[in-house]
Amino acid sequence: MRTTDVSAVLARLFSELVDGASDPAGAFILNSGDGGLLASLQKLSADDASHSVNDGATIAAHAQHVRYGLSLMNRWAAEGGNPFADATWDEAWKVRDVDASAWDAIRSGLRHETGRWHQALRAPRDVTELELAGMVGSIAHLAYHLGAIRQIDKQTRGPKEGTFA
Repeated sequence: MRTTDVSAVLARLFSELVDGASDPAGAFILNSGDGGLLASLQKLSADDASHSVNDGATIAAHAQHVRYGLSLMNRWAAEGGNPFADATWDEAWKVRDVDASAWDAIRSGLRHETGRWHQALRAPRDVTELELAGMVGSIAHLAYHLGAIRQIDKQTRGPKEGTFA
């Protein structure tokens, strides 16, 4: 199937999560006025990103996990095939304490991969049902991790419903 009819919608939803809900036509996932993932992560120091709640993953680990997953999606979009066959998912979850340089590198890498994936989502392509499910799933997956990050550190949360202009 061809993604022509859904590529703009997929790109819009992904962009809202990454860059925020600033479209005057409305928000679909976040509250309007929410800055999105990248702006939320910019609020955090390396120490903040290294914090764990109840022995769970750190924000740095969540960000690295999303970056890695999107790098695989970008590899698929550019080269095809199955980049997930040799994926090393466990590596991202080992990220605990990061210094300022490592935290900057994670955020920079995430910004790069989200930009590439946004462009890939915008570009109509022929896909199988499984591949389209993966594209849609990448948006839901990002939403999940944004929510998890916002549970770990309240600095990353967007505006509460009814508290924005």
